Amino acid sequence: MKTIKIAGIIPARYSSSRFPGKPLANINGKTMIQLVYEQALKASSLEDVIVATDDQRIFDVVNGFGGKVMMTGLHHKSGTDRCMEVMRQMEPENMFDGVVNIQGDEPFVDPQQIDELAALLIHPQVQIATLAKRIDSSKELFDSNVNKVVLDYQGFAIYFSRHPIPFQQKVEPENWIQKIDYYKHIGLYAYRAEVLKQVTQLPVSSLETAEALEQLRWIENGYRIKVGITTIDSHSVDTPEDLSKFLNRP
Repeated sequence: MKTIKIAGIIPARYSSSRFPGKPLANINGKTMIQLVYEQALKASSLEDVIVATDDQRIFDVVNGFGGKVMMTGLHHKSGTDRCMEVMRQMEPENMFDGVVNIQGDEPFVDPQQIDELAALLIHPQVQIATLAKRIDSSKELFDSNVNKVVLDYQGFAIYFSRHPIPFQQKVEPENWIQKIDYYKHIGLYAYRAEVLKQVTQLPVSSLETAEALEQLRWIENGYRIKVGITTIDSHSVDTPEDLSKFLNRP
């Protein structure tokens, strides 16, 4: 099977309503963006790792620890758009066949997850790929902060939602996970380069607006998202209080 050239891009913006300056938060003596970058470098599937930022402070910090970084515009509404700008800035000879969009707020992202995701792009029919993990508690299932994904028999996403789907008639909610497998969406994405260009030109869709999930725009426009099942969970930093989960972690 043909080998493809894949870049890891880490979108990192300074402004955040819940946690301004989050990429520069100190975790055990290193900034969050440095920890994410170092974890991404461990992924064997990536030819290169680049931080995409809109802020000079983040740019300078990444330069300071020897990482690769590119400045992107302030107007981007998503990490996907920021990834596309990085691709546009690259010289033609440095272009990649695919891109893995790595969340800049997961300081201990597992390199194995990145490799699992990148491996899905090797298959020619895969346009976009992401990961999911089986939900094993009702608390997680009914948490609206946990995004869920429903799959077809070929492992492609049918729908993403903050609500548990499907609804089970005549079954008590606390027993739902005993009857059907529900999956938590792990927010890593991989795109073929040409597909990344296409999806960033699409207008915001009605389902995307309703759920505040950009991947629904792609599905509404006919793009198929392959979902790999992982056993590795993900943990993001959304608020300053979340930092306590990562302090003194080896």
